[in-house]
Amino acid sequence: MAEPARPLVLTPGEPAGIGPDLTVRLAQEARRPLVAVADPDLLRQRAQRLGLPLEIDLFGDGAPAAIEPGRLSVLPVPLAVAAEPGRLQAANAPYVLETLRRAVAGCRDGAFSALVTAPVHKAVINEAGIPFTGHTEFLARLTGGSPVMMLACPGLRVALATTHLPLRAVSDAITDDSLDRVLRILHRDLVRRFRLPRPRILVCGLNPHAGEGGHLGREEIEVIEPVLARLRGEGMELVGPLPADTLFTPRLLQGADAVLAMYHDQGLPVLKHLGFGRAVNITLGLPIVRTSVDHGTALDLAGSDRADMGSLRAAIEAAAELGGGE
Repeated sequence: MAEPARPLVLTPGEPAGIGPDLTVRLAQEARRPLVAVADPDLLRQRAQRLGLPLEIDLFGDGAPAAIEPGRLSVLPVPLAVAAEPGRLQAANAPYVLETLRRAVAGCRDGAFSALVTAPVHKAVINEAGIPFTGHTEFLARLTGGSPVMMLACPGLRVALATTHLPLRAVSDAITDDSLDRVLRILHRDLVRRFRLPRPRILVCGLNPHAGEGGHLGREEIEVIEPVLARLRGEGMELVGPLPADTLFTPRLLQGADAVLAMYHDQGLPVLKHLGFGRAVNITLGLPIVRTSVDHGTALDLAGSDRADMGSLRAAIEAAAELGGGE
């Protein structure tokens, strides 16, 4: 008899945000084996507020994950203090990070096939005295991976050469070594995870007009172009550096498998304009599969049943596709 499929694992993120709402609503659909790492009482309270049925099975001891509408398997982690929709509490910041630790440990020991994360609130974690720049960096420390952030929606994938940095720090962070590392990971995971035998990657320049031949900045000449030339010599299909204001046009995007943007707000506004609510955040370069939603905690929507499920559904489906066969 074949063994049951390993479940996905979901962390609902900030307990005062919409993550618990989305988790409860996802349990009504019962599309795939899924385990939530959360405080069971938090989920019960949010289900009651939303007027939705929820029966919780505590996950463990080899029991399969529930696949039944209104039923959810939960790996329990207790909150420090009770959570209220829309009200941030720094005391629960360690809880949020512990759910991630437990989920990652389960992925690494083979209990789960892939990790899906709902949004966290970076500021409140830092206000709790815990240095935290984002999921991506935290997961890198937990796994020893070398992460590359990529968002994807139908028709477009955008990876980032740098992630959560102040704009004035971006240029210094784009070095020969860092760009080489990001492009190798992006290329490798497009081949390995997305089964693209020869991915075609468009690379943005850093400066307006890709530096205008050095008149608007020399990063393209001194860093980006030499790295691209070297990797093309190893067989990668890389186009660029291209001006970001014209790269995201249908003519140039046609036939491209991914875009590498140099910084967060160079590439992601375009992708979110195209696919917000359907986009998925995928962390490349980790020893586990991790996907996430394309939106924030939406504190103003927590407990209201008005949050859009589209991105979480897309993240679940992407995690199942990328991790289900491994």
